Amino acid sequence: MEIGMIGLGRMGMNMSRRLINGGHRVVAFDLDKRNVKTIAQEGATGVYTLDELVQTLAPVRILWMMLPVGTPVENTVSSLIEILDPKDILIDGGNSYYRDDLIRAEKLKERGIRYLDAGVSGGIWGLEKGYCLMVGGTKDAYEEVKPIFETLALPGGYMYCGTTGSGHFVKMVHNGIEYAMMEAYGEGFDLLKNSPYGRQLDFARLARLWNRGSVIRSWLLELLENVFARDPELEEVEAYVEDTGEGRWTVKEAVDFGVPVDVIAISLFKRFQSRQPDLFSSKVLAALRKEFGGHAVVKKTPGDKK
Repeated sequence: MEIGMIGLGRMGMNMSRRLINGGHRVVAFDLDKRNVKTIAQEGATGVYTLDELVQTLAPVRILWMMLPVGTPVENTVSSLIEILDPKDILIDGGNSYYRDDLIRAEKLKERGIRYLDAGVSGGIWGLEKGYCLMVGGTKDAYEEVKPIFETLALPGGYMYCGTTGSGHFVKMVHNGIEYAMMEAYGEGFDLLKNSPYGRQLDFARLARLWNRGSVIRSWLLELLENVFARDPELEEVEAYVEDTGEGRWTVKEAVDFGVPVDVIAISLFKRFQSRQPDLFSSKVLAALRKEFGGHAVVKKTPGDKK
């Protein structure tokens, strides 16, 4: 099949490569011309404007956006609405908020343009191993694009989740679960490290062991094994954990729907906590313990910024 790829970051570039390797014709666009030249050298047709992208693709066109959430997606959609034809298919494979999909799909529908929201998991390993795809939107468009999904995904690794927004909603919840799993692993290894047995344990070997038949085995443990093998004490890693929005949205939707997601919520707040090395709330706790119980507080030394 023929597909236009918009966005050649880490994900978009590797997805383009997997599609090229799978025998598809990829027409690729990115604001960074260096990325376009790179993928063109690997078999894609490189273009440098959205107009050129649309003109190069034969109707019915299939375009896949792999862009940062927010303004880049909205600006691209606004431009494409003006130049795409009815029945063309536009796919958003980024981590967009599902409520934005609902608004976006209606605008595209007015022009007869079909829209799919595709949650993509697999990260930088997707090129080699394949991706997991969670797709929502127009059912007939999904059926037409299936050969693309089959190439990108692991065997059995793609699914039609339902009407518009469902793909990104499922991906949102997926990432919320990921937050909680990562927090649980982090706390578990922290307890091990601070136990009397911490210095005896090889965490890389332990992560590998737990992936051999244990009930907590996972791909995340495979990644942890690699991390601990390279840096056993994690000395090269700063204890600062960013979030890209999906965890926040998951908790917000849980509040709106009245569904308790205690563990996911706590894992999100722990990420916030990681960015504040000198929490005022912790100071309040320490001060209160001193006031009611006479417990000692640790005072900063002059010049100490921690």
